Amino acid sequence: MVSTSGDVLAGPSILDSFREELLPMADIVTPNLKEASALLGGIPLETVADMRSAAKSIHDIGARNVLVKGGDLAASSDAVDVLFDGKDFYEFRSSRIKTRNTHGTGCTLASSIAAELARGSSLFFAVKTAKRYVETALDYSKDILIGNGCQGPFDHMMKLKNNDMKLSGHRPFDPNDLLLYAVTDPRMNKKWGRSITDAVKAAVEGGATIVQLREKDADTRDFLEAAKSCLEICRRHGVPLLINDRADIALACDADGVHVGQSDMPARVVRTLLGPDKIIGVSCKTPKQAQVAWIEGADYIGCGGVYPTNTKENNITVGLDGLKNVCLASKLPVVAIGGIGISNAQPVMELGVPSLKGVAVVSALFDRESVLRETQNLRRVLLDSITTATAK
Repeated sequence: MVSTSGDVLAGPSILDSFREELLPMADIVTPNLKEASALLGGIPLETVADMRSAAKSIHDIGARNVLVKGGDLAASSDAVDVLFDGKDFYEFRSSRIKTRNTHGTGCTLASSIAAELARGSSLFFAVKTAKRYVETALDYSKDILIGNGCQGPFDHMMKLKNNDMKLSGHRPFDPNDLLLYAVTDPRMNKKWGRSITDAVKAAVEGGATIVQLREKDADTRDFLEAAKSCLEICRRHGVPLLINDRADIALACDADGVHVGQSDMPARVVRTLLGPDKIIGVSCKTPKQAQVAWIEGADYIGCGGVYPTNTKENNITVGLDGLKNVCLASKLPVVAIGGIGISNAQPVMELGVPSLKGVAVVSALFDRESVLRETQNLRRVLLDSITTATAK
């Protein structure tokens, strides 16, 4: 309707057709501020609150989901987009990039969202991925000088030209990080006379690819300080750090994400609190729970217990068959958890389902004299199992 530069691409004569015919057909509409204003009779949109109100009003017209883009919002120092899915609002924020090369950003964002949805991604994940892609391409292309117009193009192929680039300062979630998922346990650390930081340091140096701090009964102040120290260790090694259940701790220490169980805070609420760029995992035992996790914007699921375990009371085991059923049904990457160690990790990793990315372990690492050595040994078993499964 109206380009980023302000050029009118579709006149008032077709607005009724948009409202009455096109919007009710759409899974998602992505108007910029000028377009949203035009759809709603010319009302001014000057604040994020205005954007929220506009998104809801456009949803009421008939669109299933609405993403109002605020790249031109003068009142905001960030580039902020507002998504309304008919129930919840989500704000996607990123730093503004000073460049004239913005031609085609709106078309690219919408096309990227459509491509992600076609791949089976959830709407939330599709929007998050598309926004990150556009932001990264803009940053990469900001100094390109092509043509003499007031706007230039940006380079969609930047990833092919620079494989080492960082995505806007954020390290996006990589499902392969789930390979060796170390979950701490305060009772085991106490048993072996280790601090939580010593345990995390040993696990990371041994080859853990992601770490979760599970400290259910810890004092909040002490837990926060420990989490900050563990985060420093993990960041030095490029390993994501998640907090079990405690979104407040994750926010306070800027951890990489949160893992929640079925009885904890719902994933969609955690997502609203943490924002689009943090990692959210959900424990699931059934295909239905996996489906809900995907709908609510989780990044991965943890499935188990695969085998009996003493780390959780009354934990129902799903076995290898139950794990496989969840993996086959899941649209998210899966990490297996529950009673897994060196002796039984191989059959788990050789299940032959692409969504299964790794194992989460507690006692196999932390209820041992040397966390470093046990982590190294288990990582070796996992990598050998992947090689064997690939050869088959």
